[in-house]
Amino acid sequence: MRAAVLHEIGQDKLEILDDVEAVGFGPGRVRIRVRATGLCHSDLSAMSGVLPQPAPFVPGHEGAGEIIEVGEGVTRVKPGDRVVVCWLPACGVCPACRRGQTELCLAGFMNAGTPNFRRPGGDLFGFAGTGTFTEEVVVDAGCAVPIPDDVPFDIAALIGCGVTTGLGAALNTADVEAGSSVAVIGCGGVGVSAIQGARLKGAAEIVAVDPVAARREAALKFGATEAVSPEGLADAKQRITGGEGFDYVFEVVGRSTTARTAYEATRRGGTLVVVGAGAMDDFLQLNMFELFFDEKRILPSMYGGGDVLRSYERTIALWRAGRIDLAGLITHRVPLAEINEALDQMRTGAALRTCIEI
Repeated sequence: MRAAVLHEIGQDKLEILDDVEAVGFGPGRVRIRVRATGLCHSDLSAMSGVLPQPAPFVPGHEGAGEIIEVGEGVTRVKPGDRVVVCWLPACGVCPACRRGQTELCLAGFMNAGTPNFRRPGGDLFGFAGTGTFTEEVVVDAGCAVPIPDDVPFDIAALIGCGVTTGLGAALNTADVEAGSSVAVIGCGGVGVSAIQGARLKGAAEIVAVDPVAARREAALKFGATEAVSPEGLADAKQRITGGEGFDYVFEVVGRSTTARTAYEATRRGGTLVVVGAGAMDDFLQLNMFELFFDEKRILPSMYGGGDVLRSYERTIALWRAGRIDLAGLITHRVPLAEINEALDQMRTGAALRTCIEI
């Protein structure tokens, strides 16, 4: 079967190979025919080494498709079922799951070090234990979440990561208060989803911050009340908040420099939500006095900061009701053979989300 493969960390191009085999099928596992997958910035971060990932590997973790085969003991899904791939399934029994913090379950990460694929040259890993830039993938049954028949595969793929992450940051982690002021730094697919979440919660002012003009324009269509370049954030802070700072600031880039900017844009007593996935050697510097004196809350948001399955259901309900726009997030579509074009679209900021049709 075909798959897009990164041979070494640091390479910026993927190779499309047709001699890849999905492995690991057995009890408790399912085989999925991938129909659509989104390109998330985390895929680029794994390719560059910002996020830890053994290589060679098949990127992709934002996918949807159909069940081809189920292993012994699998009862939740059956062949023919439409599913979204969940790269962070909850085991239901670990301490995090028992506390109700299923987004912190580590069960999914335990599979990241086990090869998902094989080719004549050796084993291949799947990013985040999945790897959806391929025609088929074998995963734990818990990674295959059934979706209703009226949810298209491309929409379902977005729900698998970016939309759930951005919406959840606003709805779950921050629990944005109606009438509040919000700034979102980084307006790709996840940032725009955070903007939609803040709008749903009734934020009065939502400032989108991004260096790419096309993304700023798109953010306005999704609910931002104003869009500025990074250089314009200080002026927006002064005009909108009288210099005090925003009630909520979302950092959706994953860099210490933008996290520091976000901290400074947050008012005293306000909330900084860290959504972007950054590198382990990139340190955010804060002094002990400002931490004490400013009393700003710093809230990391992992995968939307809430129960993933419930978040999927909520997102579908909001989409059906027309309260959020998911189709509009897909600005480009390419076949798997043109995956490197999609990578360029992400790197340049030309795309909010590119759907890879398989």
